[in-house]
Amino acid sequence: MTVTVQVSHQVETPVADLPRTWTRERRTAVGLMAIGVLAAVGFGLLAGDKPVRFTFGETTSGSGVTLDPVVGTVGLGLLGAVIAVSLWWSTRRWFGWLVAASLLPVVGSFLCWQLSNAALNTLPLGQVLRSSLLLALPLIFGGLAGVVGERSGVINIAVEGQFLAGAFAGALVATMAASVWSGILAAALAGVLIAALLAVLAIRYLVDQIVVGVVLIVFATGLTGFLFEQMMRRDPNRFNSPPGVPVWKIPVLSDLPLIGPALFRTNIFVYLALALVGLVYLGLFHTRWGLRTRAVGEHPTAADTVGVRVLGLRYGNVLFAGALAGLGGATFVLEGPNTFSNGMTAGLGFIALAAVIFGRWHPVGVLLAALFFGFCRALAYALTTIASTIPSQFLTMLPYLATIAAVAGLVGRSRAPAADGQPYVKG
Repeated sequence: MTVTVQVSHQVETPVADLPRTWTRERRTAVGLMAIGVLAAVGFGLLAGDKPVRFTFGETTSGSGVTLDPVVGTVGLGLLGAVIAVSLWWSTRRWFGWLVAASLLPVVGSFLCWQLSNAALNTLPLGQVLRSSLLLALPLIFGGLAGVVGERSGVINIAVEGQFLAGAFAGALVATMAASVWSGILAAALAGVLIAALLAVLAIRYLVDQIVVGVVLIVFATGLTGFLFEQMMRRDPNRFNSPPGVPVWKIPVLSDLPLIGPALFRTNIFVYLALALVGLVYLGLFHTRWGLRTRAVGEHPTAADTVGVRVLGLRYGNVLFAGALAGLGGATFVLEGPNTFSNGMTAGLGFIALAAVIFGRWHPVGVLLAALFFGFCRALAYALTTIASTIPSQFLTMLPYLATIAAVAGLVGRSRAPAADGQPYVKG
């Protein structure tokens, strides 16, 4: 059977030409202009007398740029306000990029204020970027799992449980087999097992998907906690000492300033995460599987009438999403501390779901949202390193507050797939 689909092409209209005189974009432009001006004035008045320095590598030595504290705080704040002016005439396609471009100088103004008053007045930007990408890794894997599941019409609240299962299995198998690759495979399989429970209960028995996801998180938390106490805590050398993933250095490219350490002197998880973003994007929007997946997530009845196996496709996609989330769990133990601890995912599975909303159910959007959260965490760590005057409790809260603000700002304009969370009964 041949199905012909007609797609209408809409012309991008500048926001300034829209009939409404006070659009959301214009309100955002005014708000960001105000933020830039306030940053210039406030941080400029609070700036200390130390010159601030930003280096391009991973250490405080080497090439970089030095700024006068007042010039840095005032100049960067005003630059953010000037860029925000362009939002008044922007198209919706460029709106998000211009928002990010206007906020980045404001962050720079904030950093100039902090560095001018801190014990250490130098910040290695290369290290911040590298840390941002590494801290974003579980969110990229978990966010992709959420995209694949929800594009199929199944809400995967259980990402947190799949993280825990993947982290535990990765640490256990990698230790016992003395192979990090075995641990990675085991982590993916553990995520698939949790996803299989979700698929059977939500798709076959039509149990509420939110309830099932929460139950599976509790199940994974209890099971991994019990096994941790019975095995890993009693004999960590035998069960909880996994090898770490090796660092692969790409000649020449790894020596590039800023991006070299982050992208070309790193581990398999970074390369795999970036590759999966590209593959999921191409799969969803340029293959038959992607067309059917999006059809099942939007209108499963119509997809069924043209011969798409709705339930079979949902089963397969949920299991694939489970493998992605399991890989995200492996990053907690095989890329970082090389040991599993009880409850170590610390709710990042829910942040991954926020990244799905923030990224508008799009693989590239999820990547950018995950990098945003990773940057906020890396920035909090960097401020702690330079002995910032901000209390450590507020620095710990910073990434989560930034995520809430970002999601709250876009959730009203985001639309989930129409059949997301709705069970399908063939008939």
